[in-house]
Amino acid sequence: MNLLVSPKDYFSELVKEGLNQRKIETFPRVESYLVDLLQFYLDAENLYEPEHDENGQRRPQTLAEMYLTAGQLEAFARAELLKKLGDRTLYISGFFGDSLARKIVDVDYYADMGGAAYRDLASVTGDETLAQVYRVFSRRFIDYVDVLTYISQKSLVQTNESILRLYDRYLKTGSEMAREKLTEVGVLTLPLNQAKKARQF
Repeated sequence: MNLLVSPKDYFSELVKEGLNQRKIETFPRVESYLVDLLQFYLDAENLYEPEHDENGQRRPQTLAEMYLTAGQLEAFARAELLKKLGDRTLYISGFFGDSLARKIVDVDYYADMGGAAYRDLASVTGDETLAQVYRVFSRRFIDYVDVLTYISQKSLVQTNESILRLYDRYLKTGSEMAREKLTEVGVLTLPLNQAKKARQF
């Protein structure tokens, strides 16, 4: 990273490159939202929170707990928790998707929860431009996961193990980036519905 370039400018260039590489056309507010997201999680501590809040109340720990808790809160607190859930799942799916593939809770679960959080967030925010951003992320969550994955790791495929993980990701999410990477290294991919059937045998 060029030390003369601010993190905002650096991430702005990466986001533009990632969107261009994934052939995703979007509007400037989505780009700036992704830049802000990357800047926020530049401090890894923002991924984690103490188990209890300042009042000694236990914070919701799992994605499902966060989502259910958000539904019981008043509007401002609900929007805050839904944003945290959506942003965190988007970032983790993009930057740590390979490690999620080895856990019980997989990328497709993160995509479901993140997409639902952004969908609900769009309906409670008072800012129509932001609501439009949230709707974009809700409808095309995996596409934007692919953008973040591209940013985090430009050469994803290195070993046979990572090829298998990539193939699993293609089967579970239908990720176009995963399919393209597999094609690049000579792995022929069946259409998604046929590939899922073949995997059952």
